[in-house]
Amino acid sequence: MPTRAHSGDAGIDLRSAETVVIAGEGWLSVGTGVAVAIPTGHVGLVAPRSGLAARHGIGVANGPGVVDAGFRGELRVILINHGQEAVTIERGERIAQLVVVPMVEIEFEEVEELPDSVRGEGGFGSSGRH
Repeated sequence: MPTRAHSGDAGIDLRSAETVVIAGEGWLSVGTGVAVAIPTGHVGLVAPRSGLAARHGIGVANGPGVVDAGFRGELRVILINHGQEAVTIERGERIAQLVVVPMVEIEFEEVEELPDSVRGEGGFGSSGRH
């Protein structure tokens, strides 16, 4: 059963259901043995664990992964090894965290131009300090 490490934590720990070896600079889909029913109006976000990243350079390849409310299969996590050395993930090891958040369902509308804003078309790095 997925659990939080501490009361009040946003992330629910997901654990590996198998022992796997992730090659250096490789990636692997790892099962958790867990299926969930995310409530309608919410989305599950599968996020990396900072401890795995700090110790081994392991992250979630498509992080955050999206778990839609209608999905009912096993949660699998695509782990990526950013390091050079192979890393073994043991069965039962915490590999990611699931954060469930409300989502807003919107409808898109095609327009000729967008309304003005303070930022405008400023992209990457445009909001940083100088």
